[in-house]
Amino acid sequence: MSMPWLSLIIWLPSLAALLIAVTPRSWVRLIQTLALAAGGASALLSLRLFVVQYFTNQAALGKFQEVEALAWLESLGIQYKVGVDGLSLSMMLLTGLVSMAALWMSLSIDKRQKEYFVLCLLAITGVYGVFASIDLFFFVIFYELASIPMYFLVGIWGSDKIGSGRPIYKERAATKLLIYLQLGGGIVLLGILALYFATGAKTFDLQILLQSHLSAAHQKVLFLLFFAGFAIEAGLVPLHTWLPEGHSSAPTPLSMLLAGVLLKMGGYGILRFCLQLTPAASAAFLPAFAIFGTVNVLYGGLCALRQSDVKVMIAYSSVSHMGMFFLGIGCCAGPAPFNTYGLLGAHFQLFSHGVITALLFAVAGAVYSKTHSRDLRAWGGLAARTPIFAFFYILAAMGSLGLPGLTGFWAEFMVLFGSWGSLTVGDYHLPLLTIMAVPGLLITTMFLLRSVQYGFFGPLNPDHCNVQDASWWEVMAFVTLASSALFFGIVPRLLTEPALRIIPALLGVETP
Repeated sequence: MSMPWLSLIIWLPSLAALLIAVTPRSWVRLIQTLALAAGGASALLSLRLFVVQYFTNQAALGKFQEVEALAWLESLGIQYKVGVDGLSLSMMLLTGLVSMAALWMSLSIDKRQKEYFVLCLLAITGVYGVFASIDLFFFVIFYELASIPMYFLVGIWGSDKIGSGRPIYKERAATKLLIYLQLGGGIVLLGILALYFATGAKTFDLQILLQSHLSAAHQKVLFLLFFAGFAIEAGLVPLHTWLPEGHSSAPTPLSMLLAGVLLKMGGYGILRFCLQLTPAASAAFLPAFAIFGTVNVLYGGLCALRQSDVKVMIAYSSVSHMGMFFLGIGCCAGPAPFNTYGLLGAHFQLFSHGVITALLFAVAGAVYSKTHSRDLRAWGGLAARTPIFAFFYILAAMGSLGLPGLTGFWAEFMVLFGSWGSLTVGDYHLPLLTIMAVPGLLITTMFLLRSVQYGFFGPLNPDHCNVQDASWWEVMAFVTLASSALFFGIVPRLLTEPALRIIPALLGVETP
């Protein structure tokens, strides 16, 4: 019997949460060690999984690999079944990287550490499970496990935003976040139940459901349910309003998880459920994907441009960057190879945005903990006192605006390349939406460079003359994310080649 590697990745954080739950709360060092050990083990195993699949089994990633199945409620067709393919493999690696960095940053949590780490580890288990689930019933279970702890993490360990602009209170932000995530999850559950009964297969097994032939009417209903549910999670305008408030109030490690992996659950769901399960209905709505994406890019960028609160600015930048994801999906209706590049860019954007935005939140949150201010205008000249913070923030900003050599460049390049050849108007080959999205990239450059200038250069704020630079555990978190953005930016084929195996299935064509 082979080792259940996937189950180890998923459940090790929950095992650590159980051990922490029975550990005396005064044993803080042991609690932190257990959390880091479990998170690190899952991250290393996810890296092992990626390496093994890439070098030994890449050609087979058009189908699920490393499948583990255990019967549960056979009368209802429910089983614990997990596996990975070219779509979920990079998402498992992303979860490992972001969750490990978030746990390093969690060492700064100074109240109720026991409850904090239990909830945080349960949420990490949920995210791993979402990306690995083949049984759709367990997909919903893992989705809830990833979402519900967020309410308590924001409401208890978050902070209020008082100052310039509209005040945001953590209790209100936590409630809004939970309502939106539960609304999205509830709509997805309706879609899964409708799929269960429409196919008549009496199973929640995705591998079987993918072989079902649904009528056009059924596909349209299912598509609308799946799209509405996952679009909330992915931050689609105008369903995005939970995102800036949630990020603004969340503690730094939670902001990293929210932006780094929870938004990706929505993007992953759209790729998996909308494109794979309802291909005919998706084809009819592809122009809407492109329009939504362009709106997200421009709206998110303009909102970020007017922010002085660094966390709110990064949150709106997430809205803008997820617009590139939707724009890439809109390319699926175009001719080859542009449709492949657009979809590949959308998938690459999920990983790229995850590591880069998590790094931005990590640095911004660490600076906030030292300066007690999230207003960029009040930081002023911090590079002179905190060169480590300045270096990693500038690196993340350069990746976010698409500097060559970092992952953000390849994601945006592939999306724009694909959309240029796919999204045309009339006989004159006018890529209107691509042209409209380009100013969004310029806006991104403007607000990120402005944040660098205000926050780290210019005269040093006298109130910050004694600010300390990054601690060793913060450097560990920064290096984990920055090295990933650099490594996969230099060698992007490590992410694109496994994804290419599943692209034909997402485009609705036979794998050669």
